Amino acid sequence: MKKLIIYTDGGARGNPGPAAAGIVFYNDQQEKIAEFSKFLGHVTNNQAEYKSLILALEKAKTYKPQIIEVFLDSELVVNQLSGHYRVKNKDLKPLYQQVLKLTERFDKISFFHTLRKNNKLADKLVSQTLDIHLQRH
Repeated sequence: MKKLIIYTDGGARGNPGPAAAGIVFYNDQQEKIAEFSKFLGHVTNNQAEYKSLILALEKAKTYKPQIIEVFLDSELVVNQLSGHYRVKNKDLKPLYQQVLKLTERFDKISFFHTLRKNNKLADKLVSQTLDIHLQRH
């Protein structure tokens, strides 16, 4: 696969609170090829955004793409990864470092901010996963 397009979202109910990741993969024809969600435990919204991205990049390697475009609705994460903002939060630094390490596996990777309304499926996966988890506990 030459190009993989990824939409990720991470969210917590409460900040910090129970959190989940939502991830959707598309090919370069914008056809959905996979979707994933995972309960992340008790973390902040920003930690959930990073953990969702880490999960997406770990799963992306199985497709062996040359180019990855990642769309997130977290301006903070996109600006930190593009070098516009420094990572000052001690809890985000190791997650940021983990993302950088994972990006080394790919020829080209780009991060883009998208509005929440354009990230509906990943957002829906987060909500569904949290609803299921919270009903059980």
